[in-house]
Amino acid sequence: MRVLGIDPGLGCTGYALVDQDGAEPLLIEAGAIRTDDKRPLPERLVQIHRDVAGVLDEFRPDVMALEDLYSEYRFPRTALLMAHARGTICLAAAQRSVPVWSYPPGLVKSAIVGNGAASKEQVQAMVARLFGLPRVPTPNDVADAMALALTGHRRAPNPGTGWLMPDSSRKKAKRAAPE
Repeated sequence: MRVLGIDPGLGCTGYALVDQDGAEPLLIEAGAIRTDDKRPLPERLVQIHRDVAGVLDEFRPDVMALEDLYSEYRFPRTALLMAHARGTICLAAAQRSVPVWSYPPGLVKSAIVGNGAASKEQVQAMVARLFGLPRVPTPNDVADAMALALTGHRRAPNPGTGWLMPDSSRKKAKRAAPE
């Protein structure tokens, strides 16, 4: 199963594509989509949508593992900006009938590090170790996307906290998630 993990952000959206190679997940591609903070919000959202759509078109994942919104932000504006980015990402997936599995940050940290309150540095170090990388992936948005993709693989029989997909793709999603 090919899983595209995405850590949404208005300034930097991390993505990572993980596929299964025998018993072990294999990192195929990883990167970051950066937007110019001097550009108007709609232009930044168009860029995120266009770039995520490009990744979806090029790599054709079976499913997307996306960080869920959480309400413990110190600054509510951050949550709102992340919601905008997340919405454009969900739109790109829905337009291509790619199911979206949503995971809260604590669940991802627990799945990867074994501690739901793990630090960003701990996630980066564990992702580097799991993929045999020579150094920790940066920015941390990319490491988080890798962790999301791995979580999607590990939790495939029980896909996250919910499904976000168009009605027409539910049959495809059931085939993508082994029972």
